[in-house]
Amino acid sequence: MTSEPDRPAFFQYVKYCYGAKLPDSMSEWVANDQAGPGATRRMIIRWAIPCILLLAPMFFVQASIYVRLNMTVPIFLPYVMFSIALNRVYRRHRLAQHGLDPDLVNAIARKRDAHLYEAYEQKYRGK
Repeated sequence: MTSEPDRPAFFQYVKYCYGAKLPDSMSEWVANDQAGPGATRRMIIRWAIPCILLLAPMFFVQASIYVRLNMTVPIFLPYVMFSIALNRVYRRHRLAQHGLDPDLVNAIARKRDAHLYEAYEQKYRGK
């Protein structure tokens, strides 16, 4: 009666968010998490949380809000920009880490743009 869960428990989820591998029984959940709707947003939020936690003490410095922002924003913005730039690379890595096809990352875009590819095939390749 004790079948393996298809979703991670809280502590499993936290460990998974920051690099741990989940059991094979949760591979469908991992595929949806890394390649499904909202995957990019989830990854950026997961990466922003540790940065925010590290920068939060700077807001307790006795200074004006401008000084506090000047201490945190130049660190936070590049961090977020790099997380956006490397998002697809990291999601591909996470899928491969779990034994899934890394090309699943592009599945939503392929579905969305399928009609464009079909039109291209018909127009230029005569198929």
